[in-house]
Amino acid sequence: MTETITREVFQNFPAWLVVLFYVVSFTSIGIFLHGFSRRFRKYFRGRRVDRFDDLPKRILNAVRDVGRHSSIRKSDPYAGFAHFLVFWGFIILMIGTALVALDYDVLRIVKPDWQFLNGAFYLWYSLILDIFGVLFIIGLLMMIVRRRTFKLRKLDYARVDGSKDKYDRSQYAVDDKILLTLFLLIAVSGFLIEGVRIAATRPSFEVWSVVGWQVANLFDLSGISPSSLHVYVWWFHSVLVVLFIAYIPYSKAMHMLTDFANLLFTDDLTARRLPKIAEGTPTGYAALKDFTWKELLDLDACTKCGRCHVACPAMNSGAPLSPRDLILDLREYADKQARTQMWFHQKLLGENGEAQVIAGEVIKQDVLWSCTSCRACVEQCPVGIEHVSTIVQMRRHLVNEGAMDDGLQDALVKLSKYGNSFGKSDRLRAKWTDGLTFKIKDARKDPVEYLWFVGDYASFNPRIQELSRSVARVLTSAGVDFGLMYEEERNSGNDVRRVGEEGLFEMLVESNVKTMGKCHFKEVFTTDPHTLNTLRHEYPEYGASYTVSHYTALLARLLDEGKLTPKRKLGHTVTFHDPCYLGRYNGGYEAPRKVLRALGCDVHDMPRCRENSFCCGAGGGRIWMKDENYKERPSENRIREALGLKVARYFVVCCPKDVTMYEDAVKTSGNEGNIVVKDIIELVEEALGEEESLSTPSLLEEPI
Repeated sequence: MTETITREVFQNFPAWLVVLFYVVSFTSIGIFLHGFSRRFRKYFRGRRVDRFDDLPKRILNAVRDVGRHSSIRKSDPYAGFAHFLVFWGFIILMIGTALVALDYDVLRIVKPDWQFLNGAFYLWYSLILDIFGVLFIIGLLMMIVRRRTFKLRKLDYARVDGSKDKYDRSQYAVDDKILLTLFLLIAVSGFLIEGVRIAATRPSFEVWSVVGWQVANLFDLSGISPSSLHVYVWWFHSVLVVLFIAYIPYSKAMHMLTDFANLLFTDDLTARRLPKIAEGTPTGYAALKDFTWKELLDLDACTKCGRCHVACPAMNSGAPLSPRDLILDLREYADKQARTQMWFHQKLLGENGEAQVIAGEVIKQDVLWSCTSCRACVEQCPVGIEHVSTIVQMRRHLVNEGAMDDGLQDALVKLSKYGNSFGKSDRLRAKWTDGLTFKIKDARKDPVEYLWFVGDYASFNPRIQELSRSVARVLTSAGVDFGLMYEEERNSGNDVRRVGEEGLFEMLVESNVKTMGKCHFKEVFTTDPHTLNTLRHEYPEYGASYTVSHYTALLARLLDEGKLTPKRKLGHTVTFHDPCYLGRYNGGYEAPRKVLRALGCDVHDMPRCRENSFCCGAGGGRIWMKDENYKERPSENRIREALGLKVARYFVVCCPKDVTMYEDAVKTSGNEGNIVVKDIIELVEEALGEEESLSTPSLLEEPI
């Protein structure tokens, strides 16, 4: 007699047990839908924001990212691979379960001739599900080992804001363990069911169920009767599955639903281009109703992986900010307001009881002012959370209330009055050109190929003025046609916007756009990555679209074209610091390194480089604020990292703020005899000259 290649779904089950299973299943689904619908309704409380533009491209990018796990693997290959196995194992097993439901619960009733879980399809179905079930278990075991053995700082949930005793997050770890344990028990019990079923009937075709077949062999060796066990193992597995389904909206498992949506609606220019204050909306975020639906979705998408936590320069310096804790605190508060709390949430309190004001009570002022807007959190986040934009929105409220550092307030007053953070007269903005032997064109009067947007530090800081003159000399020697806006240039507004002073930012933009409208040029370049970012990404919203380059890209171009020809190879051993606003914000990783190699430098990257570069600590307006109660400033941390290479003679930078921050860090860390901070233009000028430039320090004659 020929065997029928298929399997019975409810093998040897009485009708009442089958009915009970469906009752339990639908109850579980009902609990799931209740929790999910309440959470979904929460998003409708958020303000509207359009994230539906170019939807086909968004879907393609999200599917590609989730399918490849590229964002998860990029900074933690072990975790990325483990999650890749768990993800695809879960997806295939879920599809397998859905096919059983379709075949048995639908087609068996409405169209029996269409049933497909038989014959060759069933054999391949069994093999594929067994293989992916094994991969699922391997991934889970890797995750369990990672959490129990590696003891990673990113997973310890320890707070950095001094409120550890008040806000205990130990229950988060319990939720993590419950989810992993549920998954593992479901997978193992699934193989036990398969083994018991095969051992009871021993159909020869079930050898395609490679794992189930071996489990059946173990039952044969044990002498245990599989028929007596089947119903108990089946119910154990089924109860675990229905518990998991009901648990999803109330646990970490919710990220399986929110993360794809969050990646789908992510803004490609997040943090690069901050949102304008729409007409009729509040200035900054003071209450939950001020948040957009996407920002509320951000909060639910967080998986607590801690990557943003360990990458944050503020957290690493001992500041009270942790991007992870900020998102979790906001989520807990939002869930309480929407009555969608998870069982492990804690009660967030303000000074007078229940917290009402988000910026200042739920999230403390010192936490918000610690952010350097470096975008490391956004870069590291595998699920597309937009931390920086949310922080800036809350800063806007603090600025509106006048709740800010004295140094920051002083800088904003100077910017409002003089158009620069140094409080200098307009007439002094181009004073640095007096030290040149040639006259730089006034782009307002004479057409030029390149308009140089100089920036405040390059115009007024004595040390950076030297570098501005070096840039002018090098470009002139290469025959570059460039000009300035002279006294009509204003601060570009990048950092002003990121501290939350939107009104002042718009005033600066309006002034600069008006002046640039008087100029005749083909392209803009700047030595300041902060200026580069806002000119490139934010000015277009104000009707001013330009081709904007960083000066390292211009130098690389001139070297390629032969307009700059080094007279000698420098032979210096250097390390290069990727500025946040050139690298993470604008992808400018190659041009500086290309220039250094063309000069004959031996470039050694620090462990944290390119998109993983560590911030100097100046961004987001931090350069105007006091660094109080820091264990170690970000710039000092970075110098220590460079010294750890044990080969670098020069610490090369290409940002005016970096020169200021790192030269100071070398002094305060006591490393003046160990490494020298150099702007890349100093090395270019040295390579173009007959002899080493006078600005090159005489110390460190040999590489350390």
